[in-house]
Amino acid sequence: MRPVPASAGSALRNWTRHTLPSSSSQSSRLAAVSATASSPKGQRRLQTNEPNAAASSSFSSPFSGPSGHHPLHRAGNPDKHDTTKIPNFKHYASTAPEVTNRVFQYFMAGSMGLLAAAGAKNTVQDFLVNMSASADVLAMAKVEVDLAAIPEGKNVIIKWRGKPVFIRHRTEDEIKEAEAVNLSILRDPQKDEERVKKPEWLVMVGVCTHLGCVPIGEAGDFGGWFCPCHGSHYDISGRVRKGPAPLNLEIPEYDFPEDERLVIG
Repeated sequence: MRPVPASAGSALRNWTRHTLPSSSSQSSRLAAVSATASSPKGQRRLQTNEPNAAASSSFSSPFSGPSGHHPLHRAGNPDKHDTTKIPNFKHYASTAPEVTNRVFQYFMAGSMGLLAAAGAKNTVQDFLVNMSASADVLAMAKVEVDLAAIPEGKNVIIKWRGKPVFIRHRTEDEIKEAEAVNLSILRDPQKDEERVKKPEWLVMVGVCTHLGCVPIGEAGDFGGWFCPCHGSHYDISGRVRKGPAPLNLEIPEYDFPEDERLVIG
């Protein structure tokens, strides 16, 4: 084992002479500090050391002013930077009296309101005009027919709302034949008097109820109308009697304002 050098031995002896700090020594040190702070001389000493401690600090807060204090603490420090400066807009203010400015504002607000109302009215009016029926559609909404020009036993076809309309001036024999039909044999049972307002005048929409074809008048097995497209037969009252058609011919809205005048629609 190698011997310990003399210098190392003396350092070890010096270190062992130091005593560890105890709780009693710490308490005495804190008491001394508090006594110093409570005395007037100690307070002056602490106040004198505060600027030196602040000057020796290497940290600069971004929220502090040029002298190291918060920018909001401006009392008694006129050299500090003011971060709450409010811009001045006085050079933009009007030099006219308040009443004049108010009248101008009311005039502008009222003018803009009138313009907006006029624009909205024109927009709605144009929209309604475009949505309404055109002149030719309105002209076809009602059709007036002179019945004096239709002889007995003849058919007339007119156009109403883009559809053909059959007008038949029936004879007495045709009326009796239509009224004598047994309703139990009909596919779409309907009495003849339910389909006419005047027995001698039969008014129907000339569109087959099967697929929309136009039947031929005075044809078929029952002396009425016949659809050559798929073979549907209608009697003298426009009721389906044979073929694929499921319903009778449609009866439109019509009226007799006079004895020799018919209005459809």
